[in-house]
Amino acid sequence: MSSTWIDRNIKWIFSLPAVIFILVMVAFPIAYTVRISLYEWSMSASTPPKWVGLGNYAGLLTGDRFWASVGRTFFHTGVSIVIETILGILIAVLVSRKFKGQKTTKTLLMLPMVATPVSISLVWLLIYEPSIGLANQILKALSLKPLPWLGSVDLVLPSLILVDVWQWTPMIVLIVVAGLTTLPTDPYESASVDGATAAQKFFHITLPLLMPTILTAVILRLIDLLKTFDTIYATTQGGPNYASETLNIMVFNEAFTYFKFGSASALMMLFFLLIMVVIIALIALKKRLGGLH
Repeated sequence: MSSTWIDRNIKWIFSLPAVIFILVMVAFPIAYTVRISLYEWSMSASTPPKWVGLGNYAGLLTGDRFWASVGRTFFHTGVSIVIETILGILIAVLVSRKFKGQKTTKTLLMLPMVATPVSISLVWLLIYEPSIGLANQILKALSLKPLPWLGSVDLVLPSLILVDVWQWTPMIVLIVVAGLTTLPTDPYESASVDGATAAQKFFHITLPLLMPTILTAVILRLIDLLKTFDTIYATTQGGPNYASETLNIMVFNEAFTYFKFGSASALMMLFFLLIMVVIIALIALKKRLGGLH
């Protein structure tokens, strides 16, 4: 009898560990965050959490600071992903060709990815240092005026984008190189017979065939970029004057600088929804492009 019951429910028994894992590690933290987001809870006050319903959400959506952070997050993410994708494809095509030192070049390209974000941030803090930093030393050598890379409201985000491009373009390279190795050779042979140039082969054969791979790389990189926290916090902490405060930094500041856990939780939920919308749109685009090939 017991054996019969196990045989009848074997699929549920094997699924149970995964269900428990999802409930404990995913569903519970999200549900708890939603609950906190409905309270006004400040650790700096002695009063207990107070139910405010959607008040925290309304306060964020009607405030300028939230929308400014959304704009900075999308600017940092959008510009970084465009530059990293273009550079990544070009570098991948170049390093895929046979040349002396190819393996060494590929290994060196991967080095920024294996370093920790905090160590990368410290290195770039030295590079951007106004007096003795390498960036301004190069400008001085070119007879140009030194720049306050991380101290200027206008320059801080482009400076942080440069750090991200330097560190994570190799990830796009790695994925695109893997995609290039799977491309069929027949279209290239036919194009060569027809007298197509290298540029025509790249734009009319390589890029269309690589598009699903490129979109996969973009989705993976996009998820990482939207979550960027450590590099920005270690270099600027959201400054100067909130000029590099992205949504992640704003969540941290709300929770651990101003101790507004209700507001920080509401901000996290809004950010979560925003990321979900972007990822779903990209996956739908990838499926559509996949269906075209």
